[in-house]
Amino acid sequence: MARRAVKPPAPFEVIPAIDLLGGRCVRLSQGRYEEATIYGEDPAAVAGDFARHPIARLHVVDLDGAKAGRPINGEAVRGILARAAGVPVQLGGGVRSLDAVEEALAWGLDRVILGTVALRDPELVRTASQRHPGRIVVGIDAKEGHVAVEGWLETSETRAVELAPRFEAAGVGAIVYTDIARDGMLSGPNLDATAELADAVSIPVIVSGGVASEDDLVRAAALRDRGITGAIVGRALYTGAVELGSVLERVACC
Repeated sequence: MARRAVKPPAPFEVIPAIDLLGGRCVRLSQGRYEEATIYGEDPAAVAGDFARHPIARLHVVDLDGAKAGRPINGEAVRGILARAAGVPVQLGGGVRSLDAVEEALAWGLDRVILGTVALRDPELVRTASQRHPGRIVVGIDAKEGHVAVEGWLETSETRAVELAPRFEAAGVGAIVYTDIARDGMLSGPNLDATAELADAVSIPVIVSGGVASEDDLVRAAALRDRGITGAIVGRALYTGAVELGSVLERVACC
């Protein structure tokens, strides 16, 4: 499918990720909860460290909420917001009703990510987007190209590249595309699949999963004209494989 004409690419966003499990900052490998690595007992302090850099936003995932089907780590999220120094924060994980959307935005979040309900209840996504234009993000997580839901515990028959265009006219702010096989593995993001999805829509697409180096982010930034407007990076920041200040300078020059 040919991608619709869009305005010139905006500056590429490098988006640090904070995943919450039991109130702690963790990273998973390929979405496996039993393989969580704890990187911080105080997610708010982690957010404060990231916010000292000129980042466009923070990406926060409530992993407990993704499994439970409702937000669980609200206290930790509010702590992150308090320490983020005005940096916009987007939240995903367990937000599956309009009431949950309204509550999360009332905390002061910039955007809310809807994942499972994008497949199960697309009308909810459209309604939320109409109420809050540009503040609803669709999260599409895929295993071998097929959409995974319920905290990545179930895989559907629907292909990611088929789901994304359903929200073309909904008014969503962005699509976050995650290749689960790459997530937390430091094996490089799946830029080919992400670009294929971005080609199918005019909605900005953010790549997630597998960033291992600054070069990965530079390669992603080079695809801005295909509609890839940002990349989420997690484990590579925590291990030191990516230095945030350095990579922000590099992608600014792309």
